Amino acid sequence: MSSITVYLKDGSEREIPAGSSALVLAEFISRRLAKDAVAAKVNNVVVDLTRELEAGATVEILTIENPEALDVLRHSAAHIMAQAVTRLFPSTKLGIGPSIKDGFYYDFAVGQTFKPEDLERIEAEMKTIIQEKRPLTRHGISRQGAIEMFNKQDEGFKVELVEDLPQDAAITYYSQGEFLDLCAGPHIPDTGYVKSFKLLSIAGAYWRGDENRPMLQRIYGTAFFKQADLDAYLHRLEEAKKRDHRKIGKELDLFSMQEEAPGFPFYHPKGMIIRNELEDFWRKEHRKAGYQEIRTPIILNRVLWERSGHWAHYRENMYFTKIDESDFAIKPMNCPGAMLVYRNGLHSYKELPLRYCELGLVHRHELSGALHGMARVRAFTQDDSHIFMTPSQIEEEVGRVIALVDKFYTVFGMSYRVELSTRPDNAMGDVAIWNTAEQALENVLKHRGVNYKINPGDGAFYGPKIDFHIEDSIGRSWQCATIQLDFQMPEKFDLNYVGEDGQRHRPVVIHRVLYGAIERFIAMLIEHYAGAFPLWLAPAQAIVLPITDRAKEYAQTVIERLENVGLRVQLDDRNEKIGYKIREAQMQKIPYMLVIGDKEVESGVVAVRTREGGDQGAMGVNELITQLMAQVAAKK
Repeated sequence: MSSITVYLKDGSEREIPAGSSALVLAEFISRRLAKDAVAAKVNNVVVDLTRELEAGATVEILTIENPEALDVLRHSAAHIMAQAVTRLFPSTKLGIGPSIKDGFYYDFAVGQTFKPEDLERIEAEMKTIIQEKRPLTRHGISRQGAIEMFNKQDEGFKVELVEDLPQDAAITYYSQGEFLDLCAGPHIPDTGYVKSFKLLSIAGAYWRGDENRPMLQRIYGTAFFKQADLDAYLHRLEEAKKRDHRKIGKELDLFSMQEEAPGFPFYHPKGMIIRNELEDFWRKEHRKAGYQEIRTPIILNRVLWERSGHWAHYRENMYFTKIDESDFAIKPMNCPGAMLVYRNGLHSYKELPLRYCELGLVHRHELSGALHGMARVRAFTQDDSHIFMTPSQIEEEVGRVIALVDKFYTVFGMSYRVELSTRPDNAMGDVAIWNTAEQALENVLKHRGVNYKINPGDGAFYGPKIDFHIEDSIGRSWQCATIQLDFQMPEKFDLNYVGEDGQRHRPVVIHRVLYGAIERFIAMLIEHYAGAFPLWLAPAQAIVLPITDRAKEYAQTVIERLENVGLRVQLDDRNEKIGYKIREAQMQKIPYMLVIGDKEVESGVVAVRTREGGDQGAMGVNELITQLMAQVAAKK
């Protein structure tokens, strides 16, 4: 029998019989590896374990410890779910079913509405299919053959997908028992590999994301290799439900969403306190970092948006109006306004870098189904900054922004991961300029020793970007801060500076946000802290609880002394038992509860309780003020 040579990830060679699969290679290496194997990566492409290997291929066996193997498992779980649904609901028409972050979904056209109890039936049928250990087998097929096969099965969505594939595309489908599905793979060897899974929810989804196409029913689920991992994930979901910012926002009276303005948030007094504190912190730190604050109009002429590229690349997300018979747009971004501020004067290289910052209200048209409390709205404030600089200042300025991002997120007790997003399909400008911009950002990350991953094709249409994904207290990721390097806008707006040589040159622009959208950042903070904001952000920092009528006069004196130093204090002088008042204060997540009875009045002290620590004993008012002011200043 002839043999071939393949190469392992570590560079070593292995000689195996010609026609061997990746699974056979794993068995040659070790029985344990073959037992743990889920899929393989051949020449950097993830494939089935059963895929035949070619001579000279570089092969990595993916085991249950590999994140890419988890994607394969979840993709296969989506197929198993689809098979279960078609068994239980034979008239079902199939949409698509990919793996996604934290799980998978599948879209179905069904003649009835799925109910929560249906998920239990589907799960039970999935377990049957898993026990059957059905092999997931890959088949090649011609375009015409695929169209005929899916037409015969009355699977119109699949026919459409086949017809939309490029003419030279290789078309494959997978079968498992009586079930088959158009799919490029890869998949697990058989259904028995799925051990720990859970169906989570039902939602509506337009076919191919188009609101003019049929509405399908989407079932979400998740799967893990280990039950402990599934249990931990489900626990995190339960914790997330408790922390839902919409629920807590209502309980704490922070904000509301009204039918009269869908997607446009209403801030209540307590919510405004949080917002104002965030903005005050932002302004103070930006002044220290050398930024100058500007403000630009909300409505600007169409000509501006054509020049910026938004009219061509972003128009479907914008709102429009007419003024004096001319077309105007409500700004979806602050960038063009900042360009006009810079262009208003002649600048020298000695002025650069010039750092403008703006808390700018923007409006974007979001589909109603995408709206989600304060996390996804149609009007929000971006904490934008635009840094105008010479090309030689790029690395230093991007580094300064990264340091500022780190400073902000440290204050909120959050870790983060970094992605470098590169040129998208709708990119504006010359590819060579894009390559230069991408290389500049990558150089900064490397020189600063920042761990990052490449996110191909996810840059803004005018430049590549560095995205910061924050991890909250229960391990969820939120994309907030971003740094975008732009060589395009200065060209579009004919921006210049006078260089050392006396000639005019183009500046380079950094677009960056730290909070991102303030509304979304507040939503994230509510869920991160579960509504128990740190002292400096808490709408009410302390509440005074007099026990008797005789204590009320002294309580007012205590409140005045706290308010005189800028602390936010409430009074609860209702004729209720003190235990009830304390429980109410705890429910409102107020950091400090100051109990005052006759003994405290006589001694000139307050009995201090904290939200987390309970009874702290008696404390003089001056001592308490010193302690509170130190905590506020330190933003602990």
